[in-house]
Amino acid sequence: MQNQPYYRPLRENDFYADKRSARPMVAGTVARGHLNADAYFYTGKIDSNDGDYMPFPVTAEVMARGQQRFNIYCAPCHSELGDGNGMIVQRGFKHPPSYNTERLRKAPIGYFFDVMTNGFGAMPDYAEQVPPQDRWAIAAYIRALQLSQHATESDVPPGQQIAQQPPPGVNVSPPFDTQGATTAASAPAKPKSAPANGSEAKP
Repeated sequence: MQNQPYYRPLRENDFYADKRSARPMVAGTVARGHLNADAYFYTGKIDSNDGDYMPFPVTAEVMARGQQRFNIYCAPCHSELGDGNGMIVQRGFKHPPSYNTERLRKAPIGYFFDVMTNGFGAMPDYAEQVPPQDRWAIAAYIRALQLSQHATESDVPPGQQIAQQPPPGVNVSPPFDTQGATTAASAPAKPKSAPANGSEAKP
């Protein structure tokens, strides 16, 4: 057994009709942990149509996870507001549509999951970077972004009021202009003032 014949990868083998030494997997083989029996959870589709419901309950933890993953993977192009004006777009990348367009506001939630899974137009797929559970969480957060831009007073639960200002003790800083801001290194140097007694400054 120490010295036995074997084929190097992709080496031709005359024993098989297709001449391949590396044999394909048996039809129907499923990798451990990848059965993917819940077709809707892994595709976002019912038959060939996009579904319009979440495959698991949406909790505060799910929304927080969706926001975190959205800000990492989606915001560079779509922006944290979902208006399609992310930092990469500001640097010349193709402008994606805003989530607040009529078409995307009416799109089923499974549509967003499908686009993240398979890509669309200039957008590549994120199936390798983002697992299915997180893709659904992002889709739920996109719905929250859409609602935040089109909510009305009637959407507020009875007995609650829309806050007109931050709660006591909360200070909201004004927006920081990263494009026009200057730093100590970039600010022009101030001219040196002459000595008060009129004498020349020492070297």
